[in-house]
Amino acid sequence: MSLDVKVPAAGESITSANVARWHKKNGDAVKKGEILVTLDTDKVSNELEADADGTLEILVGEGEEVTIGTVIARIISGVAAVSAPAPVVQAAPVAVPVAAPVSGAVIELKVPAAGESITSANVAKWRKNDNDLVSKGEVLVTLETDKVSNELESPAAGRLKIITPEGEEVTIGTVIATIDTSVTSGSTVAPPAPAPVAVAPTPAPVSAPAPTPVPVAAPASEKPDFTMAVAPSERPSTVAVTEGRTTRKKMSMLRRKIATHLVNAQQTAAILTTFNEVDMTAVMELRKQVQEDFMKKHGVKLGFMSFFVKAVAQALKDVPAINGRIDGTDIIENHFYDIGVAIGTEKGLVVPVLRDADQKSFAQIEKDILDYAKKAKDGKITLEDLTGGVFTISNGGTYGSLLSTPIINPPQSGILGMHTIQQRPVALNGQVVIRPMMYLALSYDHRLVDGKEAVTFLIRIKDSLESPTRMLLEM
Repeated sequence: MSLDVKVPAAGESITSANVARWHKKNGDAVKKGEILVTLDTDKVSNELEADADGTLEILVGEGEEVTIGTVIARIISGVAAVSAPAPVVQAAPVAVPVAAPVSGAVIELKVPAAGESITSANVAKWRKNDNDLVSKGEVLVTLETDKVSNELESPAAGRLKIITPEGEEVTIGTVIATIDTSVTSGSTVAPPAPAPVAVAPTPAPVSAPAPTPVPVAAPASEKPDFTMAVAPSERPSTVAVTEGRTTRKKMSMLRRKIATHLVNAQQTAAILTTFNEVDMTAVMELRKQVQEDFMKKHGVKLGFMSFFVKAVAQALKDVPAINGRIDGTDIIENHFYDIGVAIGTEKGLVVPVLRDADQKSFAQIEKDILDYAKKAKDGKITLEDLTGGVFTISNGGTYGSLLSTPIINPPQSGILGMHTIQQRPVALNGQVVIRPMMYLALSYDHRLVDGKEAVTFLIRIKDSLESPTRMLLEM
């Protein structure tokens, strides 16, 4: 009896995942609840656990991109071992040694395949230096694509020769380094390594004696590698090239992914932005009055975001058109209030979702936001955390932004932009006074939301924030 291990659904916009890392080997005995594999998408990582005890049979190797629902492994009950060999993705092919003063095997470290849609990778960071002695299994280099990062380990002990420097983008299959297995210790000469059994050595002339053998063509059973090996000094720099008064550098693969997503958002929706401003005096005074008691009771600070989340939830109830989306020629109206809150991390922006925000207290919202921020920092945000939101709040004021036009997060129909609080003169009861003011920006899909509804939505938020005690009384 066997149990299929399938790639689970990960949201409407995600159709595939990358098998980033197997935590168990082919033929290993596994127990229910043990982590089997880490899957990566262009948004988050996800770990799959074993649903039963048995023996693991891996069907899809590391680095492969597969569609949602694909069977990537099986758990076989009552089987001691699996006869089929485990798929090898990162193991580099062994090059045939050439005739040289010091003979030995040279192993080529190539960029492994990472799915049909991925044709190149970026050499993000070398973990070892050129000419270092490395051991089998040591992490040598981190590669990055627009979907996943991948660490390549040394397939054997020897001396590392780096061909491709950090920052270079190379195609799949490119040789980025070699490992001279004739040097496995502090000595410069080691006994010759045996030649591969299935392939006869191909001699090649060597112009001058050199301690490092020169890699030659791969065995005939492999596809030929037409990538030309270029010395680091001869490669065009992809990190930064200064020419006169300008510097040119390639976009990172992650930045290209973000650019594509933002362009698609603008091409698939009629985005329009409307503005208003809110006097934050009442919110700031209320926070000051209750902050000490709030912290003693709940263990968290009362921040601005919880006020905005509650105000947005109420405004969505008052203007239901914004709490919807377009699906083909249909309009989908949502009757729940799961609100996404944008959080900046070192790797980029993530938007975890506060479920049923209208039913949560101010304290619970603040706790949820802190939990998400910690998970984002630790890289533990899950796909479930990021999916299903009906509306998004983005706080550019954290970085000092005075005014902006945020871009909708499809398939949502609206996003609210918060901005920095600035002391400005305003007219109040016929007099000019100084007040802490914040500009609000609502970007919305004009295909679904009319201007009247957008303006009404912003006014509802403004009214809630300028009379915040009413929101507290509703709790």
